[in-house]
Amino acid sequence: MKALRFHGRGDLRVEDIPEPQVREDTVKVKVDWCGLCGSDLHEYQAGPIFIPTEENPHPVTGEHLPVVMGHEFAGTVAEVGPGVTGLSPGDPVAIEPLIYDGTCYACQTGHHNVCKNIGFHGLSGGGGGLAEYTVVPRYMVHKLPEGVGTDVGALVEPIAVGWHAMRQAGFQPGQTALITGAGPIGAVTLLCLRAGAARWVAVSDVSDARKQLARDLGADAVYDPREVDVAEMVRQETDGIGVDVAFECSGASPALQSAISAVAPHGVVCNVAIWEKPAEMQPNDLVLNEVAMTSSLGYAFDHPAVLDALARHEIDTSRIITDRIALDDVVEAGFDELINNKDQHVKILVHP
Repeated sequence: MKALRFHGRGDLRVEDIPEPQVREDTVKVKVDWCGLCGSDLHEYQAGPIFIPTEENPHPVTGEHLPVVMGHEFAGTVAEVGPGVTGLSPGDPVAIEPLIYDGTCYACQTGHHNVCKNIGFHGLSGGGGGLAEYTVVPRYMVHKLPEGVGTDVGALVEPIAVGWHAMRQAGFQPGQTALITGAGPIGAVTLLCLRAGAARWVAVSDVSDARKQLARDLGADAVYDPREVDVAEMVRQETDGIGVDVAFECSGASPALQSAISAVAPHGVVCNVAIWEKPAEMQPNDLVLNEVAMTSSLGYAFDHPAVLDALARHEIDTSRIITDRIALDDVVEAGFDELINNKDQHVKILVHP
């Protein structure tokens, strides 16, 4: 079968590899669509980062590069292994690709998304979604509700990131929010807040394309931090109080400081971004208003809620998919396109 494998920095190859076979408690999936993630781009440009090397194989999978890539994917069940219940060949499914050891403190306390040996199917070995077929453990498989196609199913993984951030921040229906950074994660966080019955949501970004996307996705206000004081504009729209919750999705120090300044007393700032360098901030701005700061990584037990929201048409994904390409074209029309024209895309889907 065809699969995209990572061999090293800048070295991605569409290759013919053996088709994987089911084992006990596993499911073979015929992949329909796989999204490209920012972490995939980081591996391509600067990896291996999370992808294990021969010197340091992944502690759970035992595997190392070359690995099949792709962790945002959906498809149909091709075969079920011994011991699998609740699934049948032909069922449309979305995949929750977390790999974890199940034994560490985080796993034992229900927080497997911060397992000390965390990994992803599609980065850490075991196969991936940028292939015609892949075999995954039963626990990763979520059956899609009626009316939710596998193209939308491939978006469940990134949307779950936004949903988990909303839960981590303790966001409640009727509250107000600011999102700093309107890239893919900022965009899905906005969709989740809308599904979560936010009263008012503002978004800040410097990209004209991303600002327009935020408007299209239902932001009540969109600000360019180069042109206005975002925190001051937020206070003007919230009776001088500030928002209940701010979500930092940009990884930029000025945006983080803006988020802190825009939150109401006793509000919450949730960091969602992965930072490439240390942040600069003024902790006194937290202390003087007793603002709580929290963080969010990936997802844990969030996929069912996302699938339910999609089935109820509470999340509109129509503007999230910005291109669909074939696996043979994935490097040039996928990876290179996102690197060179990232502001023009939210999610490129690949059909193996």
